[in-house]
Amino acid sequence: MSVIVLSAGGTGGHLFPAQALAGELVRRGRDIVVMTDARFANYATAFPSARIETVPSSPLNAVTAPFKIAAGIVIAFAKLLKLKPAAVIGFGGYPSVPVMLAANLARLPTAIIEQNAVVGRANRLVMNKVRIVAAAFPIARFAPADTSKIVLTGNPLRPEVEALWGAAYNMPEAGGPLRLLVFGGSQGARALSEIVPAALTRLTQDMKMRLSVVQQCRPEDIEQVREIYRNAEIRAELQSFFADLPKRMAETHLVIARAGAGTVAELMAIGRPAILVPLPGALDDNQTPNADILARANAGWRVAQSDLSPDSLAHMLIGIFGDSPALARRAAAAHALATPHAAEKLADVVENLARSSEKEAA
Repeated sequence: MSVIVLSAGGTGGHLFPAQALAGELVRRGRDIVVMTDARFANYATAFPSARIETVPSSPLNAVTAPFKIAAGIVIAFAKLLKLKPAAVIGFGGYPSVPVMLAANLARLPTAIIEQNAVVGRANRLVMNKVRIVAAAFPIARFAPADTSKIVLTGNPLRPEVEALWGAAYNMPEAGGPLRLLVFGGSQGARALSEIVPAALTRLTQDMKMRLSVVQQCRPEDIEQVREIYRNAEIRAELQSFFADLPKRMAETHLVIARAGAGTVAELMAIGRPAILVPLPGALDDNQTPNADILARANAGWRVAQSDLSPDSLAHMLIGIFGDSPALARRAAAAHALATPHAAEKLADVVENLARSSEKEAA
């Protein structure tokens, strides 16, 4: 069978869905080549059966972007001509731009997947040139001119999340532990490291004694946050990175996090309620519509960072932890939003695209 090329940005939000699709296509007998930038080294082990090709690129707002992207297009074009892939699939992020533009120049069958409810800038550059736009969520803003090319597949999930699909939610019992998971993206979030510990110190003494906090912090914030929890006698486990974050999510009663597409999809898949604080500086405010999907379904809460303070968060948490049945209902509502078998659905889309080109070449 012919090769399928996957092109994704160098962060987990783009690469985890690509990992899920790659695994499904390999199971179907496809050879996979991943084209991305040098940051991919952090995730290379997630693609054990794939060949890796590095292509130059640059953030789209960088001064040198036109030159690096042009170089990337030339190099990607040469690699694609040699590979002769049956299809080229983009997952967004700026490293995907030169690859997808080169695939268009080479007249190869192409598709992109958009993980967010708002189409990202890299995907917007190529979405009107590709044949299919696979969407994780209904597109809220910046849809392609031809909306008939949109296919709703859901967001492909990494295997460790799929393994926890719909994990049983054990709601807090009277007098029992209150488990809270806090994270803010791949490198943590300073705002959450400042606001959440201060809020938890304002809880009732009973709640503080029952609390068990797992929090991701930036390395430079860990000691300060640890000291706050120690002084308040709140049990807390702090790390700059949790390799087993899906497992931690399944074990918790409540999540406080940013509203990246991957986070929202994993909350849905596992079925956990969350207070979502969209990243204020996100391009095109793309995290707010993601958070709204959960908030509108009463599966979580969306709070703007500008509206979040230690006092307001403490007040929220006292109310939330004081109503265990409501928490359980929100967990169930979150899971009800999940799209099952997203990797398989996206693989079906890719296979159909690839087969059409293979027939033309025959």
